[in-house]
Amino acid sequence: MIAMLHGQVAAVDQSGVVLDISGVGFDVRMPQTDLASLHSGQSATVYTSMAVTQDAITLYGFLSPAEKKMFLQLQKVSGIGPRVALSLLSTLPPDRLARAVADGDATALAKAPGLGKKGAQKIILELKGSLDLSQVEGVSGPAQSPVDTGAQQVVEGLISLGWRQQDALDAVERACRDHDIETPIGEKDVPRVLKLALTELDRGR
Repeated sequence: MIAMLHGQVAAVDQSGVVLDISGVGFDVRMPQTDLASLHSGQSATVYTSMAVTQDAITLYGFLSPAEKKMFLQLQKVSGIGPRVALSLLSTLPPDRLARAVADGDATALAKAPGLGKKGAQKIILELKGSLDLSQVEGVSGPAQSPVDTGAQQVVEGLISLGWRQQDALDAVERACRDHDIETPIGEKDVPRVLKLALTELDRGR
């Protein structure tokens, strides 16, 4: 069992990262919120869980132990596999996910692609009362920055226009740096950053 990996990010795409550890590349599936904070060349510690099926061996990874713990707890629910658990953690961070379960908020859970209202209700039924909120609320990775939702909006917009995620992330970073735009990106700056990032990308063609 591979419980944790530490190495250099070699590549990032829409579903995961390739982590270079002493020249060996590990393909790790990760939540969208974690992927948005990673870029090629940076050092990263990823807490992993391995799923073995008849046709694949898949590594799932997270930037905090709380995410990994929630990922494993979700799979205790009948009918919830690693892909749906990952989808849930891409939609809600572990503290909000745990709170939604505790509050019986099926609507919040059902926003995760691939789940649906019945699946959300099943999660609440089977996990409500069994989650230790104190172990997930307010917990984050050792040096993890707050999720930049403004940057995520810009990156998602660029991806929808056909740009690769890594190129979009790099363009947003350059636009903010070159034009002294504070991060996390505020809601009012999102259209401006999107325009600047598009200019950066067109210039690099």
